[in-house]
Amino acid sequence: MKLSIVIPVYRVEATLDRCMESILSQSFADFEVILVDDGSPDRSAQLCDEWKARDGRIRAVHQENAGLSAARNTGIEMAQGDYLTFIDSDDFIAKD
Repeated sequence: MKLSIVIPVYRVEATLDRCMESILSQSFADFEVILVDDGSPDRSAQLCDEWKARDGRIRAVHQENAGLSAARNTGIEMAQGDYLTFIDSDDFIAKD
């Protein structure tokens, strides 16, 4: 696998779907997505699990709230790609 994409997730139920759709619509497909639910009190954790069930490249992990840096560090520890990048869960990326 070429690329690991780490996405910290906290209170983003309104934007997570848009973020994930933008990632999965790319022509480059040799990647994994690691969704790190950082103890979000909204439906974000459930959305992470739903995305995981949709695509085998997506992994979801849930942890108690520890902040953005801790969530990123959890994702880094799980990453298996040759390269690593971060995308904020309230952002999206343009096609290709």
